[in-house]
Amino acid sequence: QVQVVESGGGLVQVGGSLRLSCAASGRIFDINRMGWYRQAPGKQRELVAATTSGGSTNYADSVKGRFTISRGNAKNTVYLQMDSLILEDAAVYYCALGNEYGMHYWGKGTLVTVSS
Repeated sequence: QVQVVESGGGLVQVGGSLRLSCAASGRIFDINRMGWYRQAPGKQRELVAATTSGGSTNYADSVKGRFTISRGNAKNTVYLQMDSLILEDAAVYYCALGNEYGMHYWGKGTLVTVSS
């Protein structure tokens, strides 16, 4: 059984920072990328950032220059450093693992609330 667990969400003021963590365990196969997605109330889930086993990264335009995705030393761990947070960043953030054909393993999400 695969477990994907996110942590690090919480309440932060505009302009503040948070660091999200994700660790996946279990029988995980055929994975070469990890990513962070988010879903705000009334909106569709969107990709925030992703990284591949080769080290490449991509970001949503809305977070470029403010968020940084990185892989941990432990296998199947990934982080999302979020700086200069704005109100529009408030959402449930999900960690996902997959490959070029799609993301196959998902966490339950961690809530990020941004206050003014």
